[in-house]
Order: sequence, then C-alpha cells, then structure tokens
Amino acid sequence: MNKRVYGILGISSIMANWNADFTGYPKTTSSGEVFGSDKAFKYPIKKMWENQGEKVLYIKSMKLSEEKKGEINLVPRSLKERYEYLFNEEDLKQNKNSKKVLTNLFSAIDVKNFGATFAEEGNNISITGAVQIGQGFNKFEDSFAEEQQILSPFRDASDKGNKNEEKEEAKNSTLGTKIVSNEAHYFYPFTVNPQAYREFVELGVTNGYTDEDYKKFKEAALCAATSFATNSKVGCENEFGLLVETQSNLYLPNLCEYTKFHKGDEKNTITINCGDLLNNLKDRISAVEIYYNPYTTEIITDIEGAKKLNIYTKQEV
Repeated sequence: MNKRVYGILGISSIMANWNADFTGYPKTTSSGEVFGSDKAFKYPIKKMWENQGEKVLYIKSMKLSEEKKGEINLVPRSLKERYEYLFNEEDLKQNKNSKKVLTNLFSAIDVKNFGATFAEEGNNISITGAVQIGQGFNKFEDSFAEEQQILSPFRDASDKGNKNEEKEEAKNSTLGTKIVSNEAHYFYPFTVNPQAYREFVELGVTNGYTDEDYKKFKEAALCAATSFATNSKVGCENEFGLLVETQSNLYLPNLCEYTKFHKGDEKNTITINCGDLLNNLKDRISAVEIYYNPYTTEIITDIEGAKKLNIYTKQEV
C-alpha cells in the first residue's frame, strides 16, 4: 500500500452505553466531556474479525483451569497462553527464535493493524500499529446519563446476618442498575500509515501493510459497532465515516476538529468544514469518501469531489 489515509469514524448511541467508566457511567473527561476510548472502538472490530475466522491475539478468551485438586475454575488466558493457543506453541519460554515470534505476531490481523506490546520472557517486542485511532468525543450537547433500576428474578441467597430486617430483605428479588446515555454521537479521528512497518519488512517478518489489510480494516470499521449487539451496546451503531486517501508523504491534522453535529427534528446534520484545507491539496488526494445513514442524517460539506455513500449498502447516494 503506497498511500496514507486520514479520516473520522462516527458512532451513535441511543439509550445505550458505548463506553462506560468503572462506575458504570459513560466515560467523561475531568471537564465533563463525554468520550469513548480507542479500545472501545477496536473491541467490536476485533470481535467481528474473530467471528470471521481471522487470527486475533489481543482479545479476551477463557479456559478451564484446575486450581486445586477437584476444583476447576473458568479463568481468562494470559497473553502467553493466548499466544500459545493461537499459534499452537507448546511453551513460549522455550522459543528462542524471535523472528518466528515476530512472524506469528504479524499474522494476527489485530497486530497487523493496531500493533502490539508483547512483553513476555525472552521476547520483549513493541510494534507501532499502521492504524492509529484517537479518542472519540461526543458532539451532541444535550447528552446525559439515564439510570434504570432492574428487578432480578432471583433472591439474594447470601448470608445477611441475624437481623429480621436483613432476613426479610434477603427473601426479596435483588435490584440491579443499568446506566445508558439518552443520546450521544462520538467522532473518532484515525490515520493509516503503511510505512510504519518498513523496518519489519527489512527484517523479513512481514510483507508490510497491504491494500488487502486496509480493505479488511475499512469494512470492519464501518459496520462492527452495528453488528456488536451486547446488552449495553444495543443502540450503538456506525453512523458516519470520512475517509481521505492521500499521497504517502502528505500529513493532515485531526479532521474531527472541522466537524459539527446538529440534532434536527426529522434528520440530524453532520457538517464537515475542511474544504478549504482539502481543496487546496486535491492534486495530492486520490479519493474522499463520506459514509453515512441517509435515512437519519444529512451531510453538509464543501469538499470538492467527495463521494457520498450509504454506510449500510455502500451504494452511492
């Protein structure tokens, strides 16, 4: 691949929780701005790849472990165990061939895209990913958290002590809590730099970041959130994508800074105000694609020659 890609990926969250903090509320900065981490975006992409049969290293997987005699527990695999499981390695500690380890790492689709920090005994490896995704900030000003009480079908069977009041409470169904955003619209900046692996190509452990690698990332990035339907993520969908393909030596700023979201009565509006920047560089830009949901959203942009496509059908609008 001999081009760079700059862009924005947008996620809508309607009565859902795209990225919760440790309190269960949508993640916010110290100033109160709602945002989603890059990890929240990468996870459904990696789940989609895994479901498609691709090798994914950095994802939670479970195993049955016999901790004590006769006691078998379900526990997550360590990074070492995940590597051994994925690449049929008997014991990573015994593998002194760093070239083989690197080659295996680059054969995992998530490592090929996002890079890796592989700090295992005898193999301390750091790979800066060709694809870099920033933090996604919510651009809908009237977003707030909703807290819902949930009635459990089961009583609390734990020992509540000897007090009658506590015993009576234990007989009743326990309550849970579900926290969602009423509405939020996250916009993530991203870049694709295929030159990131030039050193590893010279070492002979990878053929570099290819057009096929980018195609797989692009396809997943535009639909993975929509496909990922957990309890808290139902209501989270891919709603926007801006992809700017440029010459390999062109450097662009964070395009999210030029993007605004407006809530409408019938349709929402996403405004992209980077025409002055991109139009002056059009001789160094090979393509500009804007993906969106035309049934819920209108696009206003001054980018010359931008192709508008339906984010679901991929057909031109």
